Amino acid sequence: MRTAPRLGRILGIRLQLHPTWAIAIPLIIAIVVTQFPEAYPLWQRIVLGMVASLLFLVAVSIRELVLSFLALSRGIPVKRVTLFVFGGVPQITKEATLPVLELLLAVAGLLSNLIIAGIFYAVHSVLVNTGSVIIDGLILWLAFMYFMLALFHFIPGFPLDGGRLLRTLLWKATGDYDRATGIASWTGRGIGLLFIACGILLLILAHQWFNGLVLAFVGWVLHSAAAQSRRQTVLRKALQDIMARDIMARECPLTSQQFSLGQLVRDCILVTGQRYFVVVDGGKLQGMVTVRNVKRVPKERWDSTPVGEIMTPASELKTAHAQQPAASLLEQMDELEINQMPVLEQDTVIGVVTRDSLIRLDKIRAELKI
Repeated sequence: MRTAPRLGRILGIRLQLHPTWAIAIPLIIAIVVTQFPEAYPLWQRIVLGMVASLLFLVAVSIRELVLSFLALSRGIPVKRVTLFVFGGVPQITKEATLPVLELLLAVAGLLSNLIIAGIFYAVHSVLVNTGSVIIDGLILWLAFMYFMLALFHFIPGFPLDGGRLLRTLLWKATGDYDRATGIASWTGRGIGLLFIACGILLLILAHQWFNGLVLAFVGWVLHSAAAQSRRQTVLRKALQDIMARDIMARECPLTSQQFSLGQLVRDCILVTGQRYFVVVDGGKLQGMVTVRNVKRVPKERWDSTPVGEIMTPASELKTAHAQQPAASLLEQMDELEINQMPVLEQDTVIGVVTRDSLIRLDKIRAELKI
């Protein structure tokens, strides 16, 4: 998730692309190139493919924004949405939602796909008599693809809308949100693997290379999205009973404002490999300096530049307290796109919680099957 390209924020909701779009966009272009008559020049079909992939991405983004605004109107906070080629996976916690709200969002998602397909078809109906054959054909193709996507979302595998319906029913029946999410996610992963297997069979037995690749890709995307949803649930569950004081590094790297960047780099960063330092004065937090801060200063100015000049001041830092749950710390780090958070006790630095320590704890617990 940290390496996913970000599209920015809209009304406080951060949109980011899942890396699978790097394959999805060329695949959409290839589909358009092969679907349109060869009477059109290759460059024109490639341009149409690029336009189609952009319109498809815009439609997916609009769908997820509508669903996110619906969630916000119902009191469900949505800070981030990761966009896959079939839709988005919002970051919503168990504490922020209810089965009836999940049901509402799932039904709204199913309807929104049909509405977008209908809009594309309506545009096609307007253009069909204008003589713009190639543009009309592109819009009709998008209408068909989105209608197929609407049908795809009825599959009961999370995070598809059908999978959200399945999770809602399981949650209502068992009263256990995490268990319901786990079952729905495993179902999504299983269906994704089935799609991959069918795609491989098409490749080997029927020699349908293109269709087989498309089907396998769809399965891979669904499997990846379901796996990500599962990891989010497992990570939150692993951290739910952990407090900041339990996981913070008590021997955190400290420095002062008067220290020069040259000294910091030579005596600390290059020796220890540490990427961040907490700036203190008598134990009181003054700020934080990271390798990113250092890189903004030309090397010839390192010896003449004090740490205090380029540090992020304490007033701009997000801090934690000793009793704060580790799960909320990770959510804040994701939201603010930071990797470290100082832990304070009466304005005195007592440790630092890092993203790596939270992820490492999750991996160890998973390895021990706890």
